Amino acid sequence: MENITYDFGLVGLGVMGRNFILNVADQNFKAFGYDLDPEKVSELIEEGGDQSRVNASSDISSFVEALSLPRKIMLLVPAGKIVDAVIENLLPHLSKNDIIIDGGNSFFTDTDRREAYLQSKGIYFFGAGVSGGAKGARYGPSIMPGGSRSAYKEVQPIFEAVAAKFKNEPCVAYMGPKSAGNYVKMVHNGIEYGLMQLTSEFYSLLQKGGGLTNNELHQVYKTWNEGDLQSFLVEISAKIFEKKDPLGEGELIDKILDKAKQKGTGKWTSQNAMDIGIPIPTIDIAVSMREISALKNERILAAKKYKDGSIDISPKQQLIAKAENALFFSFIITYAQGMHQLKAASDEYGYELSLASIAKIWRAGCIIRAALLEDIAETFEKDKDLNNLLLSPAFESKVKESVGAAREIVIYAAENAIPMPGLFNSLSYFDAFTSEKLPLNLIQAQRDYFGSHTYERTDREGVFHTEWN
Repeated sequence: MENITYDFGLVGLGVMGRNFILNVADQNFKAFGYDLDPEKVSELIEEGGDQSRVNASSDISSFVEALSLPRKIMLLVPAGKIVDAVIENLLPHLSKNDIIIDGGNSFFTDTDRREAYLQSKGIYFFGAGVSGGAKGARYGPSIMPGGSRSAYKEVQPIFEAVAAKFKNEPCVAYMGPKSAGNYVKMVHNGIEYGLMQLTSEFYSLLQKGGGLTNNELHQVYKTWNEGDLQSFLVEISAKIFEKKDPLGEGELIDKILDKAKQKGTGKWTSQNAMDIGIPIPTIDIAVSMREISALKNERILAAKKYKDGSIDISPKQQLIAKAENALFFSFIITYAQGMHQLKAASDEYGYELSLASIAKIWRAGCIIRAALLEDIAETFEKDKDLNNLLLSPAFESKVKESVGAAREIVIYAAENAIPMPGLFNSLSYFDAFTSEKLPLNLIQAQRDYFGSHTYERTDREGVFHTEWN
């Protein structure tokens, strides 16, 4: 066993890491894992079976020495200080031109810092977003690598082999220089927040406004997944509604506390969108709703004060039909916001992103995979300089056919106190984005009035200030 050299190394043998390394081994690459926890090392060796194919150690020196040059070492550890600590532990054992790949959800500026630091030591470093959860890691994720193109070429055959496939195309592509990969994954997660919020809102709408049972919700979401709304999140929602409670009676969904947690990538997406001046209100409110959900005790008290509990029940089939179109509309808006942010960030940070390639690698393997991405990829292939999907002729008809239903659902939800802020924000964004004239001229007048901030005019060039008093 001592003379075997392994093609690929992986640090962090939790569920994601163990599944990813087994995936690598399944594709006929010899893989070696490392973890400080001897139990995780033993679990991998036992599950891998053949140690000439997949092996592991809790000794960092043995781990590094087992890898062929240039070493290709992927980190699947929590973002933050742990990544820096692992890098420092690896450095004394590495050789010039070895490659470290951060496969976690690191903040993109951390990736830029680490790349510059390791470059000074002759080591390549790049970030690679990995989406698909534990099952995706095992059987085919969507992978978003960025950084040194030459370093990526060393690992490209492995990534293309392990990635999910869509019509035989691997769902991995070089994103661009620097932290492009981590940035794309960050926005992917922001879109994910938006889509998850929307699917939950329409569940609430149909349950409260239509009186649908869990079995009926299962059938509705299953049917939706066979049409324009075909997507991973709609598909798993259908399955969730029929899952029986293993600890009691009825369906499990009814026993789950309505407090959603978050790890920060959605918040980063919103924060950075504000930094670069791109509006993504559907994603913003999805982040805020997770924060509101955490205020469970306050919500219980407030509900007693303000809610009368009466809802005008709508005919089921009419509500379901309108809901399907309204959800489709809001899905389009969410993708439009995310892709707009990617376009702006590419210009801002010099990422040279191909939005068509990004949409293509999201078609399978990842959490936000959906039939819509095929149309999005085709749209950006035809016009790589397109700023927003709403300006595309292909999406013009889709939006026009579905926006009416969105308006009707918004009115119904508002009248019946059913919270649907994701849909509300999607519609408000659409109405603002498609308004030739907004009332922001009054805001500019106010700013000039109290702060002499000046304004521009519609009838002549230049910058003006008025003494309003």
